[in-house]
Amino acid sequence: MLTLGIETSCDETSVALLKGTSILADRIYTQTMHEGFGGVVPEIASRAHIRKIDALCDAVVAESRIDISEIDLIAVTDGPGLAGALLVGISFALGLHCARGIPITGVHHLDGHISAIALEYPALRPPFLALVVSGGHTALYTVLEWGVYALLGQTIDDAAGEAFDKVGKMLGFSYPAGRAIEECARHYGGGDLIAFPRARLAGHELDFSFSGLKTAVKYFLADKTAEFLETNKARICASFQLAVVEALTRNVAAALRASGLLCVAVVGGVACNGALRAQLRAELGETSVFFPSPKLCTDNAAMIAMAGQGMALGGRLRFPSCQPSRPL
Repeated sequence: MLTLGIETSCDETSVALLKGTSILADRIYTQTMHEGFGGVVPEIASRAHIRKIDALCDAVVAESRIDISEIDLIAVTDGPGLAGALLVGISFALGLHCARGIPITGVHHLDGHISAIALEYPALRPPFLALVVSGGHTALYTVLEWGVYALLGQTIDDAAGEAFDKVGKMLGFSYPAGRAIEECARHYGGGDLIAFPRARLAGHELDFSFSGLKTAVKYFLADKTAEFLETNKARICASFQLAVVEALTRNVAAALRASGLLCVAVVGGVACNGALRAQLRAELGETSVFFPSPKLCTDNAAMIAMAGQGMALGGRLRFPSCQPSRPL
């Protein structure tokens, strides 16, 4: 099956062509103009998608050396995400659908992230645990079968990636801050880490909370001088990062014990974090944890094409409908 994937849920414009689990071509335009604002500006993001999506699609089709008429399915993200950004991708996909008569399906953004693991680990079969951890989402699911999920726990406030960005702003890093915090933390080799809190939610042991951690960092920094901050930045980054990593690892380990599942796929932008990868492998074992390559962790159209292909094979196609808060 030849599937065209389209992803415009936030600040990446991406188009990809997929045949089975082989990526024939993919293009991703990452918007860097949001750095000065400390976060994604929806109107700017939408306009950038409009400027880029047509050229990206042309480039993907040209690289694949196929004619558009050969495409069997168009898969487009239709939620969750920024409403204006989603509408750009959906409108473009519907234009192709109407003009060429190509079947189309809407895809849930998180279904795409979970499906990304199948692009590189085709032997991995449900049931297994999935941790989706990104700038906008932190949740644990049982993958009952491809495209069928049971929610086990989720964040009740900030997502893990959101906490990275907000703490990064406090420390003077530009948006997005996850990679900068990780890199800074690598320079700290001492053992005198700051005891930032790891939230435990009574009665909801598999849920996450990162707002208290973010607030703890804010209060810690409140009376510190600029000189102290500069001298201790690596220590603060390492301490904050460890608190996030331990909270994620603790809940994954608890979910595996409670469910009896043997392995976990960790997906989403924060799955690129080296400290998280190392901690989960040390805690659970090398053969029990699966990560997509970094390019497939961040928002991309190949994962959307993979999810759409699975929907087609499972008889679960649905017409795209923009729902910025669409539940999985």
